Order: sequence, then C-alpha cells, then structure tokens
Amino acid sequence: MVSRPRRSKINADDVAAAEKLAGVRYRPSERDQLARTIDVQLNRTLAQRQVDLGNALNPACTFDPLLPGTPVPERARFRRSPVRAGKLPSDEADIAFAPVTMLSQWLARGHISSVDLTRLYLDRLKRFDGRLHVVVTLMEDSALAQARHADRELAKGNRRGPLHGIPWGAKDLLDTRGVATTWGAPPYVDRRPGEDAAVVRLLHEAGAVLVAKLSLGALAYGDVWHGGRTRNPWNLDEGSSGSSAGSGAAVAAGCVGFAIGSETLGSILSPSDRCGTVGLRPTFGRVPRTGAMALCWSLDKLGPMSRGVEDTALILKALNSHDADDPGSTDIPFSFDGQASVDGAVIGYDPQWLEPPVGTDADRAALQALKRAGCKVKKIKLPALPYDSLETILFAESAAAFEDLTLSGRDRQLPEQTDISWPNEFRKARFISAVDLIQADRLRRLTMEAMADVYDQVDALLAPPEGTPLLTITNCTGHPAIAVPSGFAPRVNDSYAPAAGPSAATRDLPHCSVLWGRLYDDGRLIELAMAMERHLDLGVMRPPKFS
Repeated sequence: MVSRPRRSKINADDVAAAEKLAGVRYRPSERDQLARTIDVQLNRTLAQRQVDLGNALNPACTFDPLLPGTPVPERARFRRSPVRAGKLPSDEADIAFAPVTMLSQWLARGHISSVDLTRLYLDRLKRFDGRLHVVVTLMEDSALAQARHADRELAKGNRRGPLHGIPWGAKDLLDTRGVATTWGAPPYVDRRPGEDAAVVRLLHEAGAVLVAKLSLGALAYGDVWHGGRTRNPWNLDEGSSGSSAGSGAAVAAGCVGFAIGSETLGSILSPSDRCGTVGLRPTFGRVPRTGAMALCWSLDKLGPMSRGVEDTALILKALNSHDADDPGSTDIPFSFDGQASVDGAVIGYDPQWLEPPVGTDADRAALQALKRAGCKVKKIKLPALPYDSLETILFAESAAAFEDLTLSGRDRQLPEQTDISWPNEFRKARFISAVDLIQADRLRRLTMEAMADVYDQVDALLAPPEGTPLLTITNCTGHPAIAVPSGFAPRVNDSYAPAAGPSAATRDLPHCSVLWGRLYDDGRLIELAMAMERHLDLGVMRPPKFS
C-alpha cells in the first residue's frame, strides 16, 4: 500500500500551471470549473494507488502485433544446416569461443563432457569477471549437478536436443527458484523468487546448464547495476551497453555457450553491436515472459545472444512456446530451414541508412554479402510519421510497472540519476495524460499498418542498429530483428553510434548490421542472416584480451 498524501484544495492557478505540462490552454472560466470538479478524478487515482498491483500483473488490454490477414506459419518445420564440427580443439579458448552448433556436436559425439565444458566456462567467468563485471550470481554447484545429469542422459542415448549439456547465462531479470534475481537494482538485491521463469524452465527441459545470473543495467536500463558497470571485452574503458549488458559481454568473451537477454527498446541489439555478438529479438509473443521482470508489458521480449546465427534458431526452437500465464504469449509454430536457399529474397533499405553518419563500411559490406547470396535489393522510404512519439507508450508503462518505487522514494537508490535514467523518466511519465497515451497507441496502429505495406514489398530490411527509426518502430510493432557482426567501425568511447569523423577517442570496434523481418517469420529472418554471415566470412569475433 502507498500512503495517501495530504493535499490542499486545487485552485485555478494550479490548473493554469498544469496546462503548461499538458501543452493545452484553457479560458479563466474553464480553469475555475476544473478547479471545482477535478477532485472526483483525482480521488479515483488516489484510491487506485491503495491497491498493491506489483510488477507482474498485466494490464487488461494486451498488445497483439497481428493485423487482420497477416499470414503466419501453420506448422513447425525445422532442419539444421549441413555444417559439421571437426575435431575437438586442443586449445581451451578455441572450445570456449565455439558457437552452439559446434559445441552441440562435440557433446553429442562424446568428444567433451558437459561437466568439462561447464567447468571451462565457470573457470572463465571466475577468471575474467574482475575485468568485465558480468556475474551477479555464479551458480557453480547447481550447474555442475545439472552437467552431471546431462552427461548421464547423454551416455544412455537420451539426448534432449541440440542444447543438451550446453552451459548458458541468464540475464538477471529472469526468476530462478531460490536464487537471487535482483533486476540489477539495489532495492531488489534480496529478491528470491519461489519459481523459475518460463524460459529457465524451457531451457532446463532442453538439457541446457545454467551457470550464472548475468548483469543488466538497473531495471533494464544501460550497463550500470548495483555491482558496478559491465565492460565491453573489446574496450574495457567503455561499458558493454545495455540493458543485456552481462549477456552480451559474457558471450563475446567466451564465458558462456549462449545467453538470454531481453529487449524493450534496443536491449538485445545494442549490446550485440557493442560487443560483436549475434542477437535475436524474436517476434513479440513468441517467447513467454512469465517470471521475467516487467518493464513494458506491450513491448518486452526475450531472446538469445550467441556467437553464431544458426545458434539462435536452435535456442528459439526450445523457447518457442505458449504460456497461458503470459497474456502476450502466442501459439504460433516456428519454422526454420538451415539448408534453404535465399535466392530471390528481397531486402529493403533506405540509402540514407547505409551512408555516414548513420551507416558504416560494415553495413555496406553486409548489403553486398546479401547480394552475393542471391538476394535482390529494393530501395524503400518509410512514411513520414513522428515515430519517436511511440516511446510515450514505453515511458507510461514502465512508470506504471515501478510506480511504488517512485511514490515511495526508493527510486533514489538506483545507481544512475541522470536526466535520461529511470528515476527522472518515471517522474516525468506522471505527467503523460491518459489521452496522450491513447493517441500514442493509435499512432502505433497507424505505424503497424504502414509497416505491413512495407513488408508486402520486401522479405526483410537492412540497417544499422541505431540511427534510424526502425529500432523504435519495430519494437512497437512487434517485428523480429537479428544483429549480425558485419565488421569493424570507428566509434567514440561509450557512444552507441559510430563516430561521424576523426577523434582522439575513436577506435575500430565491432559493428553489427541488423536484419528486420516480418512478423512471426523469424525462421526466414535467421536463414537470411545465415546467408549474410556466410558471405561476410568473418568467423567468430574474439576480443584479443580474452582469447
């Protein structure tokens, strides 16, 4: 319960001051009328605050990204690529940086045990965490117990699938039964949930081995958390970006086989770009969010971060599941063919997205790689709409999710108190009117219709992860996206975007290009990304200090 504040009678001057915050202007007689009658409305709000709604309770209205007539897969089909793993390397670092596709085959053939692989990753987490600050909770004992169980099953021929025995890391907003799930924030460091999140349960059922809870920026913002700042393995002077900070850094540094991150507005794509990993943000609703911290119920998504594109298909296959406890969860089959041709697939792009200061040589190389793979390219233009206004939805929902934190003053415990960090954003959101929120949702619907028209012309769009409207648009429309390392690009320390020109602080660091796909066409999106990865032929990016 939140105590009801004592307040004085509202007068016409209060209304006049409020008009400035609402961006409206009333006549003096109208102000007087409002002052006489506004108490009824305000009392409803104050009474509502007396109900403890918590973080997990979903709104009655649930976002559905599907417009009438949107085609979706009717049945699941899954086929892996024909690529086969060679001999197990003798160098432990070569094993640590191998993608899931290779680790899976070595485990299946008995070339390495799950216990040995788990110990390898646990040792690397312990050895490198002092530099990276990625570990919130190391789960050594339970991980080794899971690995021993996996080895016993594999020895009997009871293989659960390609993730069986592979160690992974969970962003620390995923509940783990009896193990602290801190959301990266000081007010929640002692949170110990009684149940596993749905994705933790699904990966356990797939035989994967959870080795660590990985850092996230406090309440899924940035890379600063109650344990410090998570660092980029390629440049320890900068953060790993966020909010899936530890997931990106741990995968990039070869400290886990794969990790699970979450995205509301860039939290998978941005750390993937910063750290040089593959990051898949699935279509909204594909992966159940039960037991995951809610930031924005109509935008939150969970997805894999890995060192190879096909890895994301193997992981998504295990995670694609309907969960009745998540109102946004869908029951739509996931289809993927790792041997499919991409000849004739149409990739859309706006030339401005690929040119400085937004695009880089790596983005242009990604487009050429898709052409070599047999794709056609098509220039497109998005309708001129105020896409940034869609972020009103994010700020209003997130402020609601953490209303108690704001009203109780515990938001002052969060490690960052900048103009753009959560405490100030939550406070500002108190002044978003219900009318403005509904209008933003109507703009969202208009944007969904505009994007449906775009995707009638193309199979996917190509752009850098930042600097275009696509990040905001597709998070609000629910479309999937995948970040794929496409080369190196100059970047100023701690800047999300590539540097526009020479600077003493500029250095070449990993860069990802992003393919943005059709709704529930995640499998085809991964197939296109595999073709791009193959024709770029960069291999796994390995930061020198961790190789």
